[in-house]
Amino acid sequence: MVDRILVAGVDTSTQSCKVRVTDAATGELVRFGQAKHPEGTSVDPEAWWKAFLEASEQAGGLDDVSAIAVGGQQHGMVLLDEHGAVIRDALLWNDTRSAPQADQLIDMLGEAPAAEGEGDDPHERGIRRWVEAVGSSPVASYTLTKIMWVAQNEPDNAARIAAVCLPHDWLSWRIAGFGPVEDGEDAHLDALFTDRSDASGTSYYDAAHDAYRPDLIDMALGRHDIILPVVLGPDVAAPVKADHAIAGRNVPGGCLIGPGGGDNAMASFGLGMAVGDVSVSLGTSGVAAAIAENPVYDLTGAISGFADCTGHFLPLACTINGSRILDAGRHALGVDYDELARLAFAARPGADGITLIPYFDGERTPNRPNDKARIEGLTLANTTKENLARAFVESLLCSQRDCIELVRALGARIDRILLIGGGARSEAIRRLAPAVFGMDVTLPATDEYVAIGAARQAAWVLAARDGATEPPAWEISIDGTESADPTPEVYEAYARRRG
Repeated sequence: MVDRILVAGVDTSTQSCKVRVTDAATGELVRFGQAKHPEGTSVDPEAWWKAFLEASEQAGGLDDVSAIAVGGQQHGMVLLDEHGAVIRDALLWNDTRSAPQADQLIDMLGEAPAAEGEGDDPHERGIRRWVEAVGSSPVASYTLTKIMWVAQNEPDNAARIAAVCLPHDWLSWRIAGFGPVEDGEDAHLDALFTDRSDASGTSYYDAAHDAYRPDLIDMALGRHDIILPVVLGPDVAAPVKADHAIAGRNVPGGCLIGPGGGDNAMASFGLGMAVGDVSVSLGTSGVAAAIAENPVYDLTGAISGFADCTGHFLPLACTINGSRILDAGRHALGVDYDELARLAFAARPGADGITLIPYFDGERTPNRPNDKARIEGLTLANTTKENLARAFVESLLCSQRDCIELVRALGARIDRILLIGGGARSEAIRRLAPAVFGMDVTLPATDEYVAIGAARQAAWVLAARDGATEPPAWEISIDGTESADPTPEVYEAYARRRG
């Protein structure tokens, strides 16, 4: 009997690190480990490294793993000095302190006189020009805005920047054997690597032309003499430090490391999504993402024109507030998830006129970083636990319907909606989603699709070494499809009240 070949997929998300040891041929789960990350929007990256080591140990170690890849939370800013040391805590995607800098960057690009076809408003011109330059217009989530915030608020830290990378880039670099060094030693910052999907969420990488935009970094930092990760193809192995073996100690030739990718792209890859599919992922954030063969340019800036991790594109709309909307509802009502669902089912669609606008942490879609949540339509008659529970569930689904409609407005074909993420485990979400979305919803089996996508990429890198040109085809289990009578009045009321 021939021993099976194992690969590992790592999901370094906002909340935790997950390591999935996987059969390279079939995608079958072999072992799994998980460790928590600190809470907050500003985190010491060393916590990610410790969580990776803990999760790897829980997963039975990586000595027998032939290839590994990392999928990670996007946009987070990791600043390194010339020694490869982290300069300050990483600002994560959900840190909105750089919202003023996002507006400044838009206005700076819009200052030049209007060209033919452009409007008179400099801000609108700026949004259009950013989209044309890098596929998306800056918002507080994106890396470049955070760099500008550091330049304006922490000039001493800004002066020390030798390299900028993203969370998955940094963790991959550490797994490859690199890290902080002493004076006189080479930190090998030039060994930093990334992929198109994660680089496309920085605001300084043009995925359509596979090129960084140093001129845009100049706008934020006042210089561009910094090292950025090399952008690798989806099946290209990254450099590994000589004699380093965090994984593959028992594998002839050692362990290959894939380029990794952004979490949304990795999830779509793990799901095996194709053109016509839209995934709605309910985690800390909420994301609606579609697969496109060509670059997508939304000149209003509402849709992010990201790349996927196969060579295609991944237009998506993202909300800062995701499944934590349900947590807020549970805490407010003093119930668990099952009781929240029971209460919601006991109310009528529309919660007897109550609408929750769930912008608890500000919002990115629509771009309202300084907003707060609010409840509208309360009366003495309709203020019941049942109606409030229904309003919390419907608000989460309506915010994702906003994202779906933005993707649809660009002409994306939507034949199938796949509902994934921790929030998709809620019975209330599963049963009410088709009513609010207005179409059937497919339910992939609950699984770690970012980690699966990362493992699939690792298997692809391994196969490419032997001449393969396509990723392995792994079967995905589908739990079923949910159907319901559409309730368009619910979304119409939400859209009217959110303005």
